[in-house]
Amino acid sequence: MRLTSKGRYAVRAMLDLTAHSNGNPVRLQEISTRQNISLHYLEQLFRKLRNGQTVKSVRGPGGGYVLSRSMDEITVKDILDCVGENINPAKDILGSEAEMANTVEYHLSRNYFQNLGIIMREYLSTTSLGDLVRKSKESEIQEAINAGQNRINTNIEASNQINSQPITEDNVRKSFGEINQ
Repeated sequence: MRLTSKGRYAVRAMLDLTAHSNGNPVRLQEISTRQNISLHYLEQLFRKLRNGQTVKSVRGPGGGYVLSRSMDEITVKDILDCVGENINPAKDILGSEAEMANTVEYHLSRNYFQNLGIIMREYLSTTSLGDLVRKSKESEIQEAINAGQNRINTNIEASNQINSQPITEDNVRKSFGEINQ
């Protein structure tokens, strides 16, 4: 299997649409800017996604695209299928040259890669846009927790440095500034 930019960009664009929609249409220009994907390319991808019934277009002022179903009902496999991405790792094995190679090794490798394809399709079918968006939010929360912990550690270190200095009149003035009377 070779996932092309077409498949990667389609998944990224759909994740962007899901994250920024809040039930309202999202313009392709906004997705293009945020994801750094050519607007012309996005138009081609969204035409395929619309034909595959994963998105709906909304016309008029404030128009754009919305998901055609719940984010939990649209899988990564649906998106890849819509844009014509071939996720079958055995596709190259099934050519005319392979048919002439009627050997045990050919059949073993073909069966192996066909089974791999089944596993990949199952995995892609069980991962929804909702799963990926929730995972993204969990990562953002964890990053915020880590950033907060880093700030706390920095403040503790600064406090420890101040506390480790002997208490003298000069150190008090440096720490708190001189109080004018």
